[in-house]
Amino acid sequence: MERRKFLQNTCPTVTFAFFGLSFVQACSKSDDDESSYSSDSGNNSSDPYGNDSQSNNGITESGNTLTLDLTNSTFSGVSSPGDFINLTSVGVLLLKTSNTEYRAFDNCCPHSGSKNAWSYTNDKFRCGTHGNSYGIDGNNIVNCGSASTSGDLKKYSTSLNNDTLTITTS
Repeated sequence: MERRKFLQNTCPTVTFAFFGLSFVQACSKSDDDESSYSSDSGNNSSDPYGNDSQSNNGITESGNTLTLDLTNSTFSGVSSPGDFINLTSVGVLLLKTSNTEYRAFDNCCPHSGSKNAWSYTNDKFRCGTHGNSYGIDGNNIVNCGSASTSGDLKKYSTSLNNDTLTITTS
């Protein structure tokens, strides 16, 4: 058996058994464009990387404006401050910072361009492809795929009106 196939088949299971979900992403496939991760909580499936389903449920896209219906089950993973979801279908990391505030960021890793293997702790997003961490304060923004190993993710403006969140991505 090829080493790569062996690792793809055994690494997530072994890592989860020993370390839990946070280390599973180190064994993830870095070929993001072919990703088919899904976490539609209505179907009892989950994704350790916080990725949304590829169906755009609850997401309306019009030009550079995204409108999110936060009552949709797609967003059940962002119920408490500190929770996030990776909206891979529209290229956005959505972070709930308080009961009344959300922040949105470009989900493209500044180092390698990966989009589907993020975790969040201590006010930083960590890309699971190479382990680099990126801040959220917007003081040192680094661009997608620029080979940067530190800095801040590109932040998008957000506006919350009842259960509707509007994100402007430009």
